[in-house]
Order: sequence, then C-alpha cells, then structure tokens
Amino acid sequence: MELPPDDDGYLFHDSHFHLTNYVQEGTDIRRFLEIMGDKVGRSMLCGIPLQQQWMHAGTGDFAPTYYTQTDAPLYYYSFTDAMIAHEYLRLTPEERKRFDPMITGFNPTDMYAADHIRRVLQVYPGVFSGIGEFSIHKEFVSSKIAGEVATLGNKALDRILEFAAEVGLPVVLHCDVNTPFPRPNQDPYIVTKLRALADRHPDTVIIWAHIGLGRVVRPVEDQLGMVERGLRDREPKNIHFDISWDETAKYLVGSPEAIDATADLINQFPERFLFGTDTVAPQTEEQYLHVYKLYAPLLAKLTPEAKHLLLKGNYERIFDEARRSVRAWEAAHKRP
Repeated sequence: MELPPDDDGYLFHDSHFHLTNYVQEGTDIRRFLEIMGDKVGRSMLCGIPLQQQWMHAGTGDFAPTYYTQTDAPLYYYSFTDAMIAHEYLRLTPEERKRFDPMITGFNPTDMYAADHIRRVLQVYPGVFSGIGEFSIHKEFVSSKIAGEVATLGNKALDRILEFAAEVGLPVVLHCDVNTPFPRPNQDPYIVTKLRALADRHPDTVIIWAHIGLGRVVRPVEDQLGMVERGLRDREPKNIHFDISWDETAKYLVGSPEAIDATADLINQFPERFLFGTDTVAPQTEEQYLHVYKLYAPLLAKLTPEAKHLLLKGNYERIFDEARRSVRAWEAAHKRP
C-alpha cells in the first residue's frame, strides 16, 4: 500500500536514524541526502555508541559487523560523536537544515558522561540537537558490554537527564520493556523503573525508542493498555514514543487487531508519538523506506491530524525547540 506525501511533498521526518553501524562504517552523508531525496524532509543523525570488537581468537579472519555475529565484547566508542560532527559540517548551511545530529558516544554508567556531552557541545557549537539513541537494557547487547551494567536507577543516568533538561536536549532512550524470553507471568520490573526515571526528570523530553520492543522482546501483557494508562495519568507529559524499527512493526502491524489497537492509541494521543526508521547505514532508497512501507496499514487508519503529527509535526515541535534552546545554551557557555 502506497501513501501519498503531505502538502510539502515529503513523506516523513525520521526521528531515529543511524548513519554508521557497530564498526563505525556507514553511508556517506551526501549519499544519504540523495537517498532521502524528495521523500524524507529531515532526519535525526546519530552513530552507534558501541564498537564491536574483532577478536581473532573467536572469528579468525571473519570481521563481524553486527553484535549477533560474534561472542566478542562491545565497548563504548566516543569518537562516534566527532565522526557525526565531521559529516554534518561537510554540508552546506542549507543542507544542514535537514539534519539534527545527536550525541551518543558516552558510557551511561559513568558519572563523567554528562561532562562528555557538555564538552561535545562546546567543541562543536551549532551542530548537535539532542542525545541518543543510547541503551540501558537491550537484548543481547547489555550483557556483551564490559564493566558496570547500565541501569535505570544509575546516578550517572540521572546526571545525563539533568543536563539534558538544563540545555534543552531531547533524549532518545532504548530500554527494553521486558527481559528476553521471560517466564510466564514474570513481572516486567523495567516498566516501573522507567516510569520512576521519568518522574525524577519531568523537564527532560524522553523519547522511548520502539516502545520498548525488540527482536525477541515481545509486548508485555496489555502493553498498549499500559501505555494508554500512562498517557492519561502522566503530568507533565515528558515521555514520547517512537515506533521505529522493522522489529517493532512486526508486532504493531502483525494482525488486524494489533493495527486497530495501535491506531486507536495514536489517534487518542497524537502529540506523543513519532515515526522513525531505525535504519542503519542504508545504501538504497528501497532499503531506507522499507520500515515506512511496513507501517502503511497503520498509517491508513490514522486521522489526518494524527498522521501528520506522527510523521512530521511532533518531530518539528521537539527538534525545532531543541535547536533554539541548545544554540542559546551554547552562546552562554562558550569555551574561553
């Protein structure tokens, strides 16, 4: 099912996109502009904060590029922020208007992580608009990272979100809604901890990536009902949800009942949802637009207002405000 573009000619803005992969290789930014073409208006722009180690003892001459291809560990790779800034600064001022670069190259268990974010803003003023995507609980990934395990109650994470509120940086956070392969009726304790995190940081714009779903992390019982109750109860309304990733789509458009329930939720709370592809280093337009096309049955059931806000309006509201706020903070905190 093909859906027509809105009046401005673009199909959507991408709230979740990775220019590079788990070995920091990716699509040249000018090539990505060609792929966006006249289909995608704007995109957040981030690398991946983790580097997959190539351990010769494990895979020999096979060089893994994805975390499921090897048992070797992952480690945090701070240079990804410099790489994203470099690519962005290669563009003309007019081309830059189509991107909102994000800071990801930090360890969320490190109390110095907020200082890294501050430093990046001061070294590259005029570049970054937000933080993320970074992960707290992530299937198969969290256990591969050496050192302290990231948690929602970590004081280092609190420092990151406090600084995000001070500057006006929206935060794209990956946090699975449950553990992989849970036992029947296992309590999804992560949900309670995520809500407590949001309550501690009411002035921070948090975008919960994929609504917590994943490759094997399936919806918890009555997940859409849980989200609906949270949307009705929360004040202030600082949590948003992105429906990025083809692995998320397999649940949300997996049946007529799921499509109807998801569409009903977005139609009720259209200002709280964003669309993103979660594509990693695409090489073709077909590859890039794949996730958008998967969601065609859902988009067809949205009201015109809800569809516009999901695909573009909420992105513009959040990231336009972020640009203004972050530029003002940078002007007031110039490096000597």
